[in-house]
Amino acid sequence: MLRREFGRTGLQVPVIGQGTWNLEQVEKKRAIAALRAGLDAGMSHIDTAEMYGSGVVEEWVGEAISRRRDEVFLVSKVLPAHASYPQTKAACEKSLRRLRTQFLDLYLLHWIGSIPLEETFRAFEDLRASGKIRHFGISNFDVQELGQAEAIAGPDRIGCDQVLYHLLQRTIEHAVLPWCRAHRLAVVAYSPFGSGRFPDESSPGGRALAAIARSHHATPRQVALRFLVRDPNVFAIPMTSDPKHARENAAAAELNLNDEEINRIDGAFPPGPKSKTLPML
Repeated sequence: MLRREFGRTGLQVPVIGQGTWNLEQVEKKRAIAALRAGLDAGMSHIDTAEMYGSGVVEEWVGEAISRRRDEVFLVSKVLPAHASYPQTKAACEKSLRRLRTQFLDLYLLHWIGSIPLEETFRAFEDLRASGKIRHFGISNFDVQELGQAEAIAGPDRIGCDQVLYHLLQRTIEHAVLPWCRAHRLAVVAYSPFGSGRFPDESSPGGRALAAIARSHHATPRQVALRFLVRDPNVFAIPMTSDPKHARENAAAAELNLNDEEINRIDGAFPPGPKSKTLPML
């Protein structure tokens, strides 16, 4: 599995990891099997959140990584409604218990809310000082919010911005991705297959993906995933409940798309106009 330096953390993290949003909608046994298959294939970056299944998914992740914690780059998130100084610390403790671990490698604010960032970041710093988290970051922050967060947290404190990014939603390429690149924040792409909106061969773009995939003896989804992580600052966390698909996702990191193929995909799925707000769904 290809690894890269994850923003300012200095850690080498797999370019393709495992998301867990909506994982509670499948059978527990199947979900855990998929997570373990992903781990076996090198996708040791596992992302979850207190919101997912109201804590159920964190419990399943904890079971999946049991006795393998040292392999995992483990990430969870606090809800904006829980992001006050005392609530953030309490939420982290609950996540740690559900995940059966003593620390998180990365802890994120799920999206910006009404509670001042000063409170959340003060809690993050205390959690880091006590060894409960190694690094902290943010999710679903646009450029204006990124600048605000950087000013409050201080230089070199925020590890990443986790955002929606797939072939049909490339808004982050206009401003968020360049900002993060310039400030050395990792960009983590969630829902890289578009949450059920993946293009098939009924569309020109889908046909382009399929043709490129055939030339690599790969799948269109693998080609799409490799295209999204073409930027050295981007990581992706697809979710799957199928062990076979988990292995396929991991194998996408080994694809080598040439410039002509990248340009073809870029043309088939243009970034489009800049959005006034950062999409989350």
